[in-house]
Amino acid sequence: MTGLYDYLQERMKEGTVHLTLLDPDKLDDASTRELTAKLKEAGTDAFMIGGSTGVTSENLGATAVAVREATGLPTIYFPSNPEAITNKVDGMFFMSILNSTDPLFISHGHALVAPYVKRMGVETIPMAYIIVEPGMTVGRVTKARLVGRDDIGAAVGFALAAQYLGHRLVYLEAGSGADHPVKPEMIAAVKKAIDIPLIVGGGIRTPEAAEAARKAGADVIVTGTFVEKESDEAVLRAVVSAAKGIRYGRGVQAANLAAGADVPHPRGEGRRDQSPPQGGGEEVPLPQLRKGVQPVPVQGGRLQVLPAGQRELPLR
Repeated sequence: MTGLYDYLQERMKEGTVHLTLLDPDKLDDASTRELTAKLKEAGTDAFMIGGSTGVTSENLGATAVAVREATGLPTIYFPSNPEAITNKVDGMFFMSILNSTDPLFISHGHALVAPYVKRMGVETIPMAYIIVEPGMTVGRVTKARLVGRDDIGAAVGFALAAQYLGHRLVYLEAGSGADHPVKPEMIAAVKKAIDIPLIVGGGIRTPEAAEAARKAGADVIVTGTFVEKESDEAVLRAVVSAAKGIRYGRGVQAANLAAGADVPHPRGEGRRDQSPPQGGGEEVPLPQLRKGVQPVPVQGGRLQVLPAGQRELPLR
């Protein structure tokens, strides 16, 4: 059996990977199955599930199950808040937003949810998330100090810091629905500077934009808002193919897709069951965060919540 990270690594050895981002707050069961079946045929490699708002453990888990049953492809939780998690996904990007100004999105939310992730047995992939102008909703929600579209030095600095901190992936994000994607010049500079895989997303809605990101050095290209709004399967296929640098499909995967077969899945060949990831794990309730409080780790592994705006624990 291969894990999710190994699966992505194997795909990257063959060329640029395409991931589809699904917002579980905007899709019902039927539309999820219909859309993901089309994207499997278009050649996407896996599905990320998440959104800036409206994500719950329930709609996250239901979407993951629908995707697996419709496509057999891996599902990756793209975290939005510490209150939503499920063991129905194949893994999650354990994501730190490096240019957020709110500790919740850098490390404090992670400390709150980490014990529950361990109990569920969900595979985690440490990932640094860097939000570039215009940033859109995710930039606003996470209170990010956005990297300017032309500030290549800042992007490189954050990306190198991510590598030195031990992250296994770096993600440059312009924001879902952005008018302009991350510039190729920035992608190329970051890729040249780091030794870990680079993901690029936000504002990629044409074959030309996807091709530009791929040629600049992106190892993984993500499309999200575009796939929710585009009904033309030919356009979907053109963007996915441009992201991967192919006419249609790639190697063995292309043959499998053309034949309607399942591609190898990180939890087993063509698995469609709803069982937890290998190694077991349990579905556990998460603590609810009240509005205006932030989780802060304290000595002994316990968590204390502080009023909004208070960032230090009083000395005892």
